[in-house]
Amino acid sequence: MTRIFSSAEQLHAAVGESLGATDWLPIEQERVNGFAEATGDHQWIHVDPERARKGPFKGCIAHGYLTLSLVNFFLPQLMRVDNLLMGVNYGCDRVRFPAPVKVGARVRGTGEISSVESLPNGALQVVVRVTVEIEGSDRPGCVVDTISRYTFNPAP
Repeated sequence: MTRIFSSAEQLHAAVGESLGATDWLPIEQERVNGFAEATGDHQWIHVDPERARKGPFKGCIAHGYLTLSLVNFFLPQLMRVDNLLMGVNYGCDRVRFPAPVKVGARVRGTGEISSVESLPNGALQVVVRVTVEIEGSDRPGCVVDTISRYTFNPAP
């Protein structure tokens, strides 16, 4: 269930809290191939199932950056910020890929609000650690600290 925030006070109060988990998403070869087309990264461990079966992962794996890009899919399922004048993605810190995501696996996002900082211009900077879990694996496919900036509508 999506956690909804509508004020700076609510976000400040949620630091350290879990945002829960999204539904599972299957990682299919078609998605991996589409990412390879979009980025030009056609390395065989991603797009050649026959060769990849004989490789170190015993099958194709998703690109690390594909796994990272899914954070943009998961984050709005974990949280939503309402009553905004503007919200922007400011970037990421500490991106890690602890385990490969094999084609055919299912992944989901979990999140936790790590920090909320008030900025001089009245905006907030919110850091959410998103973990892309792999079903049945002890290690995640990706862990990233996302950074968003939110400016709320002025009070009436």
